[in-house]
Amino acid sequence: MVTRFIRTFITSLVALMALGLTGCGYNDFQRLDEQTKSAWAEVLNQYQRRSDLIPNIVASVKGEANFEQTTLTQVIEARSKATAMQVSPETLNNPEAFKKFQDVQNQLGGALSRLMAVTENYPNLKANAAFHDLRVELEGTENRITIARNNFIQAVQSYNVLARSFPTNLTAMVMSYSVKPSFTVANEAEISKAPAVNFDKK
Repeated sequence: MVTRFIRTFITSLVALMALGLTGCGYNDFQRLDEQTKSAWAEVLNQYQRRSDLIPNIVASVKGEANFEQTTLTQVIEARSKATAMQVSPETLNNPEAFKKFQDVQNQLGGALSRLMAVTENYPNLKANAAFHDLRVELEGTENRITIARNNFIQAVQSYNVLARSFPTNLTAMVMSYSVKPSFTVANEAEISKAPAVNFDKK
């Protein structure tokens, strides 16, 4: 009799705990956390793709006589800072590290945009087939970065809404699921803009 009561009690307790975990959003936190990590990995992948293009772009530009060295140096230095920064999934839970990452990438994007604008003043460079291909590839990469960033922003937004909403915010407090940082909206339109590619200018 006692054994049957204990067994029934344990079964009921397990069922209650399972129901509680389902209702408290625990599984949703796991799912959305994985989504943000996956989206973050894609952002990093696209930024790396852009970084890998830069040495070839720099090599092409260096071949142009009397090219503006200041702009070229800014790109090289910005890339050096971006590649030197250590980034991991934990960066997602560290607002300060995330902001530093964002600032470094924004600086690199800005330097690249300026470099592409300056190349318009060099007809020989614009006519170079290899450089033309690099510019097209860079534009495609910038577009992929924009898509990856937007997907990441949406994934973080879904996670943060869960972390802030009642009653799942209680689970967030108990399980230490903190709100994740995301890309800021400041200058977002400018940051997201792919470098202009216009080969018709004389």
